[in-house]
Parts: sequence; C-alpha cells; structure tokens
Amino acid sequence: MFHQKSLPYPAIQDVLGGFASNLVAMTAAIAFGLSIYAPLGSNFLAMAALSGILGTVAIGLTAPLFGGTPRLISAPCAPAAAVLSVLVLELLKSGVEKHQIPVILMLTTLVAGFFQIGLGLLGGGRLIKFIPYPVIAGYLSGLGILITTKQLPKALGHSLTQISFDELALISICISLGTVLVMSWAIYKSTQIPPALLGLFAGIVIYFSFSTFFPFLLTTKDNPFVVGKILPEQESVLGSIRSKWLHLDDLGFSWISKIIVPGITLGFLLSVDTLKSCLVIDAMTLGRHESNRELIGQGIGNFSSSLLGGVAGAGTLGPTLVNLSSGAKTRMSGFFSGVFALVCLLFFTDFLSWLPIPALAGVLLVLGFRMIDWKSFGLLKNDSTVLDFFVILSVIISAVSTSLILAAGVGILMAIVLFLRDQVKSSVIRRRFVGSNKFSKKKRLPSEYEIIEKYGHNTVLLELQGQLFFGTTDQLFNVVEEDLKHADVIILEFLRVKSIDFTAVNLLKQIHSRILKRDGSLILTSLPTSLSTGHDTMKYLSNLGLHHDTPHLYFFPESDSALEWSEDQILKRNSSPNRNLEKVLDLPDFEFFTSFPISFTKKLQKAMQTIEAKSGDLVFQEGSRDNSVYFIRKGTIKIELRLSDGRSHHLATFSSGDFFGDLAFLDREPRSADALVTEDAFLYYLDRESFQSFIKKEPEASALFYEKLALVISHRLRLNLSELTALQAS
Repeated sequence: MFHQKSLPYPAIQDVLGGFASNLVAMTAAIAFGLSIYAPLGSNFLAMAALSGILGTVAIGLTAPLFGGTPRLISAPCAPAAAVLSVLVLELLKSGVEKHQIPVILMLTTLVAGFFQIGLGLLGGGRLIKFIPYPVIAGYLSGLGILITTKQLPKALGHSLTQISFDELALISICISLGTVLVMSWAIYKSTQIPPALLGLFAGIVIYFSFSTFFPFLLTTKDNPFVVGKILPEQESVLGSIRSKWLHLDDLGFSWISKIIVPGITLGFLLSVDTLKSCLVIDAMTLGRHESNRELIGQGIGNFSSSLLGGVAGAGTLGPTLVNLSSGAKTRMSGFFSGVFALVCLLFFTDFLSWLPIPALAGVLLVLGFRMIDWKSFGLLKNDSTVLDFFVILSVIISAVSTSLILAAGVGILMAIVLFLRDQVKSSVIRRRFVGSNKFSKKKRLPSEYEIIEKYGHNTVLLELQGQLFFGTTDQLFNVVEEDLKHADVIILEFLRVKSIDFTAVNLLKQIHSRILKRDGSLILTSLPTSLSTGHDTMKYLSNLGLHHDTPHLYFFPESDSALEWSEDQILKRNSSPNRNLEKVLDLPDFEFFTSFPISFTKKLQKAMQTIEAKSGDLVFQEGSRDNSVYFIRKGTIKIELRLSDGRSHHLATFSSGDFFGDLAFLDREPRSADALVTEDAFLYYLDRESFQSFIKKEPEASALFYEKLALVISHRLRLNLSELTALQAS
C-alpha cells in the first residue's frame, strides 16, 4: 500500500499534489508538442510548445471532473506524441501543406475523443483489459523506439545550423547528456523530486553555463536552442487557437480519410494508457476505478483539447505518482493540476520560452527508453514464452518500419494468434470417468453395485471445459475415438464450456453416428441456456440436427441424472430377475435381511413401526433429534443439505429395498441433513430405544444386526474411496 504524510486538510493536499504533478506534466507536454511539430520546422516551435500547454490545461480541467478516478493526473502523453508525430510525417509525404497540418491534428484528436466517449458508453473499458500483454508491450516498445530515434537528432544538434557544427554539437550534446544522466540518477535513487524536473533543471543550468562562452544563448530571438516566444507579439491565446481553425476552409474532403484510422488508433492507445495508470493507482491505494466512466472523462478531455488545438493526452503515470507522493486524496488534485497549467499559460509563458530544446529532448529520450520493454528478452529463456516474444517483436518491427496503424493491425492479428494458441494448448477435457468408478447419487443395493462395477466401464463421462470450437474439436475426438470402440453410453458434460461453434456440433453428430452403430447412446448434460453469441443453445443444436427426437440421443440437466439413467440401463440389461418396484416390501424382502434367520426377521418386523409419506413430505429435518433408521418399502427418498443462501445440495437418493438414517441411529447425534420424499413412500422405521428393548429379549440379534450394518456402511465407504481415487487420477 502507498504511504505518505497526511496534512490537516485534504483540500490542501490536493492543491499541493496538483501543483507538484503539474510541474512534471507541463514539462513533458511541451516536449511532446515539440516532438510532434518538429518535422514542420523552426517556425512551428512556438505553436508546438503552446499546443502542449493547451493540452495540459484542457485535459487537466475536464477529465478529472467527468472521469473521477481519485488522484489520477491527465495530461499529454508519450503515446499521443508518437502517433501524432508519425501522422505529421505521413501528411508531409502525401503533399499536405504545412499550415494545414495543425488543424488536421486537431481533428484527429477530436476523433480520438469521440472514440473514447463511445467506448466508455458501450462498456469497452472491460474489453480493453482482455488485450494480451505482449501486444501492448510490443506497441509501447515500438512507440518508445520511435520517440527515442526522433529525439536523437535534437539531442545531438543535427537539426540546428546557425553556427559551426562542432560548437553546435558540443552545446547540444552536453545539455541533453546532462539532462539524461541527472534524470536517470534521480530515477535510480527514487528521489522525492520528480526525475523529469531534476533532469530539466540540470539541462537549464548547463545551458546558462554555456552562455558565458556563447553570448547569443542569452536571447530567445533566433536562438535555435530554446523554445522561444510561445505567443508572438500582439497575439493572444484565443487568437492563436482561432488562426488554426481558419485553415479548416483550406482542406478538401480528402482530409477525412487521413484522420479516421489514426484517430481511432490514438483513442485506443490513450484508453489503454489511462486504464494502465488506473490499475497502478488501484494497487497502490487499494481502491477501484470505474473503467467506463474514466474513458468517458478522458474522451471529453481530448475533445476539449482538440477544440483548443492542444496535444491529446491520457491518465499519465509519472505525474500521477508525483501526485500520490504529495499526499493528494481526491480527483480534485487532477483538476488543480489543470488550474496551475492555466496559471502558467496566462502569467509564465516568458519563463517557458527559455526551456532548452536539447534538455526537453533528453527528457523524452529517457521516457522513450523506459517505454521499451527490455524484460521481454527474458521470454526467450522459456520455450513456452518464445511465441510471446516474437509477438512483441512483430508489433515493434511493424511500428518502426512501416506505421503505427499497420502495427495496430498486426497487434490485433497477434492477439488472435495468442488466443488460439492458449485455447488449443489448454485441454478441452477437464476430467474423464467410467461408470465403474463414478456413480450417481442414487444409492443402490450391494448386489446392484456389483453389477454396475462389472459393466460400468462401458459408460464414459467426459467433463468438458473452455471453448469448444474448430481449434479444439480434434483434441476431443482423439479422446472419444478410443471410447467409441467399446462404450455403450458416452456422457458429455458442458457445465464449464463457454462456447460451441458449428465445427463442434458437427463433431457431436459424428460421435452420435458412431455410437449409434453399436446401438449405444450419446448423452449431453448441463448445456448452457444460451451461447456466447446470444443464441438459444437447444435451438442452435436442433437447427443443426441434434434434438430430442434424435434416436439414442438424450439431454439431461446434470451429469448425475445421466449417470443414474445409465446405471438403470445396466441393471435392466443384467439383473435377473428385475426387482418389482411397485410392490410394497415386507422386511424379509429386504436384501439387508437375506442372511438373517426368518424367525428373527419376523420378530424384528413386529418391533418396527410403519409410516406412509406423500411426495414433498419431510421424513426428518436437519437438526432434529430423531435417531431412527428407515427401511424403504416403496418410494424414493432424497437427502439434501441446506445451504446458507437458502438453496440445498443433493447428497444422495435412496429407493425401494434400501435404508437410510443409519448414522444418527448409531451415534444418536442430531440429523445433519433433510430427508425429502420425492415419490410416495411406505417406510419401516426403528428407533434406537425400541431396538435396545428388542435385543434384551433377542440378545443374539444385536451382533447380527450391527455386523450387517457395518458391512453395508463399509461397502458404501469403499465406493466413495473408489470415486475419490478416480477423481484424483483424472
């Protein structure tokens, strides 16, 4: 968690945080503006610096009010500088006049703002989080390389021609190198003062040190080393903004095609950059931001910036961390950052005109270098992450060698490749069971379990998971193909399946066709109500030829009921003779008492009591002190465990000829579950007190009864152990 000293009033903390963060944001914004407008020549330097300041003002004043993530500072950022500077170069190559380019940049930022607002309104804040990290890392690394390579000429003085090359290069290199070294040292030492400010201050000191030997450095007029007058003589801020929009009339309709794709690309990148900063804030403050609301706020901020001719921006991490360390508490700190930017614009533009261009280039060099994901090379050490490295490399190469727009397309393609890789590599089979070690919750008699264990291997249950589509169907068929050689029943559980495509349905039809030739059955269980596409699942399957009327194809709500049906079929085929479930049993008819002397059984029957219960009745409830053991003469009893949320969990089902309630009979503890009648029942019941009275008269009955009870319970435990073993092995 992030810690800082607290001041008495949160408002003061927000003001101080806004002031400190604005110093960093403003410095970077001017540098970004210069980076964008640099290809247009020295005549646009003042406009470049003003654009950075206007972007800081517009975004700072609006984004915090409409977005609302506490402590987030929104301002012009590196991704915006990279995208817009590349756009400037492309516009120049296509023959667009220099004076028309600033208004095209404004319109591009306008598109980006509208895109962000629309993305937020449509809930796109959640979708952006699903972009694979290698794609984002590659894109940001490409931006970092572009920023670095574009700033090197400024840092080395290659773009300046006023004096001899050697002197020029020496001054520029010293200023930029000093800026880079001090800023890097500050980052390494984690100083309280923002590294960008320390670096810029070092560059300014070095610049004025050189003025001792080169007097021309003490004037801003025709000085290639400084930003120069941000506002020309006799021109106001509003006049400068108005002059940009006047060039809109000079543009033809061709400009529309030039801004749509870059605008959307810019909006997408700014959204990712913002949400990344929000996640960092959440981690440091244990808070939780609202992604969609923040995107709307950022969109409004960029819309405002475009109207003023400012540089596009996002929620930026550097100024935000300064804001946090300064003790800011609320979103108003971001608003105060915009207020201080406005104050600088109105009263301190003369000071800003002295900012050395090589120093600003040095700041951008460090920022660009740090945007490159150098840790990506570590992905080459592991075979499983080599593809991730080449995804990053592909996006970087596309961004650097062609265009950011193409890189965005490559990134989307690579995201699809990564998704397919993960889906194909992850098993679509969660677990596999056979009917001889996986049983339904319907309890059977020991003799019936013997039959099920003998023939149950011909029942196969496959729990499916993930995406069942063209990339994973072959994996499923490879598993099922072996089972199709011997299985009578194949059960496919879809509880954890997220999607089913046409290829998957076609595979199901193949499985059904193969098992039908052996007179077997295919069972589909736990099908989702609807698919990820929104289509009704049963209707989708029915339209493709899998429906309730299809021979030997069955649908069950869950795998337990499918297993129960399969067990019934096994018993029906292999039991001789079949039990008459309609008969009301007497005690000698129970398998439990077959080894008992008939005289003993008849005496015990007289000691028992009988009850009749209708479907829906409770035989006993959880917590009751009933300690009777119940023998089912006819009907079905379901044992359910009540859950805290009001629902119940099905534990077991007992039917005619079986018994239940034996644990409370043995330990005399309260009932741990409910016994619900699901089919009209006739029951014998024997409570512990009545049994104690009976064995006083028939002492030999005690050992016989308890021995049989222990034998049946041990058999049930062994079945549970068999299931647990199969579960662990699956």
